[in-house]
Amino acid sequence: MAPALEPVTDHEHPLVAWTGIFAMLAAILLISWARIEVHGTGDLEAALTESGPEAASARRKLSPEGDRTKHEKAVDKAVAAGRWAAGFSP
Repeated sequence: MAPALEPVTDHEHPLVAWTGIFAMLAAILLISWARIEVHGTGDLEAALTESGPEAASARRKLSPEGDRTKHEKAVDKAVAAGRWAAGFSP
């Protein structure tokens, strides 16, 4: 039984393991660099230099039921009833 802190390597060559680690680090750096080149750093600077969290104004969340027509509601009700009749719960 292998000790808890020693990873199981399946006889992997150390060079392969280190190559994988360096490849992941290179990918992280390239993705970060591409993000800065494409989007710039303005949004990051703005997020880091804000004076503090501002209180968000409370807005009433609209109900998804209010956006649907009577026909759509009836169809959904019929579909749900069909599922229950067939033994499938929604």
